Amino acid sequence: MKIAFYLIAAAMVAAALAVLLVPLLREGRRHGRPRGVFALALGIALLLPLGAGALYLHVGTPIALDGVPVNKPLDFQQALAELRAHLKQQPGDAQAWALLAQATSAMKRPDEASDAWNHVLQIDPNSVAAMVGWAESDSMARSDHQISDRAIDLLHHALELQPDNQRGLWLLGIGQFQRAQYADAASTWRILEPLLQPGSKVAEAVAEQIAKADREAGVKPGNEPAPAPAANQGAALKVEVSLAPSLKDKLRPGDQLYVYARAVSGPPMPLAVAKLAANTLPATVTLTDAMAMTPQMKLSSVARVVVSARISHSGQPIAQPGDLEGSAGVVDTDRKTPIAIAIDKVH
Repeated sequence: MKIAFYLIAAAMVAAALAVLLVPLLREGRRHGRPRGVFALALGIALLLPLGAGALYLHVGTPIALDGVPVNKPLDFQQALAELRAHLKQQPGDAQAWALLAQATSAMKRPDEASDAWNHVLQIDPNSVAAMVGWAESDSMARSDHQISDRAIDLLHHALELQPDNQRGLWLLGIGQFQRAQYADAASTWRILEPLLQPGSKVAEAVAEQIAKADREAGVKPGNEPAPAPAANQGAALKVEVSLAPSLKDKLRPGDQLYVYARAVSGPPMPLAVAKLAANTLPATVTLTDAMAMTPQMKLSSVARVVVSARISHSGQPIAQPGDLEGSAGVVDTDRKTPIAIAIDKVH
């Protein structure tokens, strides 16, 4: 490659000199100029490119004449091996475990993916991506693709932290449908439906699953699920909330108090929720159908609920480490007597 370059460069220099100097030499003779002038010009013309070439060889990059080496793309298996080697050295790297889980899931290795997601959960028990990812991978690894009991628990927890997680809602609905909880499955997918792009294939598939769940639950097409008998009168639960004396020193300025009720089974979305300043404790609130997050999911749509209270340091309804919590457990939605909750735990 270098020799060819040098030969071509020399030929180009010679051609240029012939074109430029020969006419000048002839014209000079015609006017009587001495040959020494033209000899000097010829010498300079020859020495300049030779000197430039020598300088390039000394301080330049001659190897570049051999061509620019092309970097080979990194092999996927090699990258995976390097990631595994990294995790042997840094087993506490949750992001690397999540990357391994995603990679093995894409490679249709659900057993490896669920194991990797499990490592993420050991490091970060509140990772929504890991909870949903483990549930999905575990299902794919099973011959019957069943959503396991542990997966159901993880999905409920994930949706408490991130109620609009689409994959979580889809998988939870599948798990409920598999357990013949058709009304719950339809309710879960109805929460998912408005989160999807209208008219998309995914939205159409979810609508079909809702219709199928409604048929299995005995709901006629075009009708909403039959509400509980108490729906006509509405439900109202009076809740009296207090803070345990041992936790009073953990109360911070700006803390918010959330009092809420959710269904015993089915979607984890609250059926009613009230928010007020935590410095008003002890406090009394009444949870009603008017506090429902969706018209289909309200207190009077179920017979029993879990009533809880949380003091949020961040001001957000999603539980965070350090928040203060309490629960009254399961109560009937037609209860008339006050419900007492003592906030006595740290999340």
